[in-house]
Amino acid sequence: MSDALKPLIHAAAEGPLTRAQAEVAFGILFDGDATPSQIGGLLMALRTRGETVDEYAAAAAVMRAKCNAVKAPDGAMDIVGTGGDGKGTLNISTATAFVVAGAGVTVAKHGNRNLSSKSGAADALGQMGINVMVGVDVVEAALAEAGIAFMMAPMHHPAIAHVMPTRAELGTRTIFNILGPLTNPAGVKRQLTGAFSRDLIRPMAETLLDLGSEAAWLVHGSDGTDELAISGVSWVSELANGTVTDHEVHPEDAGLAPHPFEAILGGTPEENGVAFAALLDGATGAYRDAVLLNAAAALVVADRASTLKDGVEMARTSIDSGAAKAKVNQLARITTGAA
Repeated sequence: MSDALKPLIHAAAEGPLTRAQAEVAFGILFDGDATPSQIGGLLMALRTRGETVDEYAAAAAVMRAKCNAVKAPDGAMDIVGTGGDGKGTLNISTATAFVVAGAGVTVAKHGNRNLSSKSGAADALGQMGINVMVGVDVVEAALAEAGIAFMMAPMHHPAIAHVMPTRAELGTRTIFNILGPLTNPAGVKRQLTGAFSRDLIRPMAETLLDLGSEAAWLVHGSDGTDELAISGVSWVSELANGTVTDHEVHPEDAGLAPHPFEAILGGTPEENGVAFAALLDGATGAYRDAVLLNAAAALVVADRASTLKDGVEMARTSIDSGAAKAKVNQLARITTGAA
């Protein structure tokens, strides 16, 4: 039990914590000095009142400081969603990561097993023969050799183990549902990040600005997904040049026709793996177009494409040339130690 945490739980319930207070509070949690009751009390005080950017930034900063860090090449980016949208779509951000890597951008992807879908990023990668349970040395080798790597959250954030049982018992969303995209172990300065709620994208973008990010799109689709929607409008909070601005994106802005949301619904890891493989082999349709749209946005964030339409053309070339598929094969070889 931590006596130092008691007044901070009270303060969190009464009003926003200062940045310093929040750093102390999350330091206690991540050091394993809080009881399950104290952890639950703090998390629900924050959740009920509503977290602030200072609290997000403090929690993320402490979590980053305690992670197993990865050295990534300059210009590396993350492509990730919060999960939690409950929509069960095909693996869009995972496929997008390989397409973007195939277009020449180093992708240090942070993620976990399924949260909102039947097949999360780690599940999809496993279907492609990629070992996600690898340490820092293998991740760094993959970034250097293949230009893409997957960082499995539990492998890089061991301190999170202190709060996981309480999170599971609470059974509701807490600040930890959005900390993943804010705590990339490679310290990337650019990212395309989806959120399960439109209300989160602006504060998440402001948090990344506070934490030193250079460029980011925080997005939420009108179909409820933590991606840019292929079915209609999406909302974007964009971090660029030290400021955050808001705008909307429609598939037609990228030269793509919209598709019904139902056309991108996924299934089991095996079913999603089949769709992923077909995408890499050039299959057309809603899944491909959803990936092209999100890849285009990532390429804009990476400063490789000046417009979404330019980004779509680069993404098409990545798929149709076989470059994206080659990245999958490279990563599978490196993470499994195959010759």
